[in-house]
Amino acid sequence: MKRRVYEVLAVAAPGDKLSRAFDVFLVALIALNILAMVLETVEPCYKLAPRFFAWFETVSVLVFTVEYIFRVWSSTVSESYRSPVTGRLRYMLAPLAVIDLLAILPFYLPFLGVDLRSFRALRLFRIVRIFKLGRYSTAMQLTGRVIASRGPELITTLSILLVLMLLSASLMYYAERDAQPDAFSSIPAAMWWAIATLSTVGYGDVFPLTPMGKLLASVIALLGIGMFALPTGILGAAFVEEIQRTKAARQRCPHCGRDLKDEPP
Repeated sequence: MKRRVYEVLAVAAPGDKLSRAFDVFLVALIALNILAMVLETVEPCYKLAPRFFAWFETVSVLVFTVEYIFRVWSSTVSESYRSPVTGRLRYMLAPLAVIDLLAILPFYLPFLGVDLRSFRALRLFRIVRIFKLGRYSTAMQLTGRVIASRGPELITTLSILLVLMLLSASLMYYAERDAQPDAFSSIPAAMWWAIATLSTVGYGDVFPLTPMGKLLASVIALLGIGMFALPTGILGAAFVEEIQRTKAARQRCPHCGRDLKDEPP
């Protein structure tokens, strides 16, 4: 029974109609939850049926809770989580299991003595439910693999961007603090300008007035164009490689690994 529960909760294998039906049901429920969360913020929509939104939230949380309990219970079927205690604990710390827990936790916190005044803020964690789609969305899985494969390069690029932002804010602070003491009152205050300029957004609410500030701003803006192109190029190349790898895997026999393109028709 445990193995069958595990198979139903996992992404449906070919021919498993029950598991496929459960996948469709869960994806639909997650989508409806996101829609309900969005509509709740529209006051006229919420006032039409406040009890319906509360009822739907309760039913959804109960379904997600049962799903989470069964996932933890059946996780020992997997070779990675064989131990009844430590195996389940390691499964509960897995990224997707943490997402499952965060999707239901805000509902139960008020019953555990959490201050109700903070409950409205905790309800924002319901947006985490959209990440539950990661089990069923090939696009989200592809994005996760791409980011994981290029983690060191992205961290290096982010580090360079942070250093450049701090350097830009520091230079503009010393160049503009006398001319604009309000806008450039400190280096942290100047970071707003640095972020807007380096990201090429340039809102225009803060801009340099001195000749030195304008010269620095021109150089920093040009650097920003190049620096923000780096992660774009890294991710773009990684997506192409991952898509090619996925296509190549689909063209191999799942049993012997032989390239099916080389097989005679």
